[in-house]
This record gives sequence, structure tokens and C-alpha cells, in this order.
Amino acid sequence: QHEIDFEYDDALTTADRLVTFKFVTRVIADMHGLHATFMPKPIYGINGSGMHTHLSLSKDGQNAFADDSDELGLSKIAYQFIAGLLAHARGFTAITNPLVNSYKRLVPGYEAPVYIAWSAKNRSALIRVPAARGKASRVELRSPDPSCNPYLAFAAIVAAGLDGIKKGLVPPPQVTQNIYHMTVEERKEKGIDSLPGSLEEALECFLADKVIVDAMGPHVVDAFLRAKRAEWDAYRTQVHQWELDEYLARY
Repeated sequence: QHEIDFEYDDALTTADRLVTFKFVTRVIADMHGLHATFMPKPIYGINGSGMHTHLSLSKDGQNAFADDSDELGLSKIAYQFIAGLLAHARGFTAITNPLVNSYKRLVPGYEAPVYIAWSAKNRSALIRVPAARGKASRVELRSPDPSCNPYLAFAAIVAAGLDGIKKGLVPPPQVTQNIYHMTVEERKEKGIDSLPGSLEEALECFLADKVIVDAMGPHVVDAFLRAKRAEWDAYRTQVHQWELDEYLARY
């Protein structure tokens, strides 16, 4: 695995760079007799590949997320944006994590977020606030994976955050303890929900989220659902090697 960091830019430029990077990487790998994959979880038992997405908004040329008077250096707009991401996390996950395999990465214990919470330092949370302040103030969404269409993913993420601003949402208190070590009861007490556990569940959550559906538009929604339902059905009806290893001799 390799971690590649892009210099920040607007959403469209960043999406263009990501698509170009993936294409160039595959071509160069092929020239050396190798295959570069952006599959989220190619190997069981090893951390998968994510596409951590850092976000901020600008207004009049200034970082709208910055507020030096705040403990975390975040403005009211930033907190509302975080609240929007949390509110729509289950709805946009089908877009940011669009493969059957995406949900093999989103499991506890492998450095990928599973629980819908935010924190300044806690990497088990869905949203993290990096330490940078001032013009570098931003939030990090840790769930997306590199199999997604970045144009759709960024549109869904921004729509979620902007809805939080529009509605004046307030995020719950940040979670500082390791969420993976919390009991079910502790998570319920703190109101910590989970991301969808499968592509099928993610599609149901997507359809139930009007903000994300509207952000995608009817043409994209129709084509996306047809493709993803066919993918899920093909996976659901396949007999996998694990089933043969587990059941063939026993039954």
C-alpha cells in the first residue's frame, strides 16, 4: 500500500486529479508488469485502502471554517457542516463506498471508521478535526474509499455539509474514547450510530435520504441504482469459497 496526498484545491479540480492519478498509476504499473488496484479491501486481515477526504469552505477568499477563538479553531459554520455530514452519513455511504467489497473494509479493528461520530484526535471516529489551524482549518471524512466516483462522492459530501449549515444543525459532543472499545450500551447512550454494513443496506439508506438523492439528480440515481442492485444480486447469489470451506464437508 502507498499513501498519496494531493495538494488541496477546489472539489472539481481535486476530482480531476484523482481520476488522472488512478489512470497514470495503472499505466505505469502495467509498464513494469504489475497491476495497481484501488479495490478497498483486496486482502483479508489487512487494513483496506481508504480515500480520506479533507474539506473546508471559503468565503470572500477566507477559510470559512476558521475561528481562532474556538478551542479547536473551528467556526460555527464548520460545526454545522460537521453536523450535516453526521446526519447524512448513512445516506451518502452508497456513493462514497459503492462496491460490495467496500463493506469488507468498513469493519471494526482495521483503522476504517464504522461509527458515526466526530473527534479532534480520535481516529476511530468517522470525522476527525486535524490539528492545523487558521487558513488550514478543516475536517477529515475518513469513510470514502478509492473505488468511488469522486465527482459523485464530493457532490454528496458537500450536499450533506451544506444541509447542516442551511438547517443550523449542531453536532453532538465529540467522542474522545476509542469507539471500537465501547460496548453497545455505551454507544447507544452516546447516540453513536453505525455506517451501513453492506451495499444492500447502504442503497436503502441512500434512497431514504432526500438531500443526497436530490443532490445526485434523477438520471444518476436511476443509473446508479440499476447498476448497484445488479451488483448486489450477483454477489448475493454467488457461492463463495468461504462457504465451500465452511460447509461442504460438514454438511
